[in-house]
Amino acid sequence: MDNTLDLNQLTSRFDGLIDSSINFGIKLLIAVLILIIGLWIVKKVTNGFRKIMKKREVEASLSSFLASFINIVLKVLVVIIVLATVGVEMTSIIAILGAASLAIGMALSGTLQNFAGGIVILLFKPFKVGDFIETQSGYTGTVLDIFIFTTKMKTSDNKIIYLPNGSLSNGVIVNCNQEGIRRVDCVYGISYGDNVAKAREVVLNMLNNDERVHKDPAPVVYLTALADSSVNILVRFWTDSPNVFPVQFDLNEKIYNEFGNSGLSFPFPQVDVHLTKQD
Repeated sequence: MDNTLDLNQLTSRFDGLIDSSINFGIKLLIAVLILIIGLWIVKKVTNGFRKIMKKREVEASLSSFLASFINIVLKVLVVIIVLATVGVEMTSIIAILGAASLAIGMALSGTLQNFAGGIVILLFKPFKVGDFIETQSGYTGTVLDIFIFTTKMKTSDNKIIYLPNGSLSNGVIVNCNQEGIRRVDCVYGISYGDNVAKAREVVLNMLNNDERVHKDPAPVVYLTALADSSVNILVRFWTDSPNVFPVQFDLNEKIYNEFGNSGLSFPFPQVDVHLTKQD
């Protein structure tokens, strides 16, 4: 009698275990399907959002930031739905999220600072996608994207740099093309005894014949210093931001080639040595 009862209890528990396993397996399968489909939907929604922002000509930096933020929020929602499908109660999920948020907040305080920095950059717009900037950390380059936590920048030698938004928002940023035009200052040395007026005439003629150099404000040439081995002249002109380096490099080459033909010379460092003969 007892053996029969034990066998029935064992069979009942085994059947219950099988039923529970099947139910859990079904829930797990549904959860996996929800995860796969959910991530696919999140990707489609994010790409669709990017297309809408592009179609409405929303600023690229704001569009990139919002798309990244929406992507993360939707993925968190998908994970919550998956956990609820498996059987985790919402109260437990909320408690887990609360504890996780606290732990993550303490562990990733720098990351949260970068998030806040991204918000500041988008609100006050010290730079935008396409601007050429100089950062306090010494990096220079063109801004490609502004993400939630970082800013993607390409340097002049084609390197990609990811800078944390926290340090960018708190540091000094030089936006080189926000105004559209820039002033360029160049210093050149001529020998003592050379005609300064002639040097000014030659340089101004070069600049006035260059269409990239603005005529208003007009370029100017000043005698800026009487140095140890040279008379230094300051050349100052205005040009569009993208033309700064091309114009400056071309001017250097023209001056090097033309000064000699105009009776002007480049001085070499020299030292006068006086020998005193003692009796």
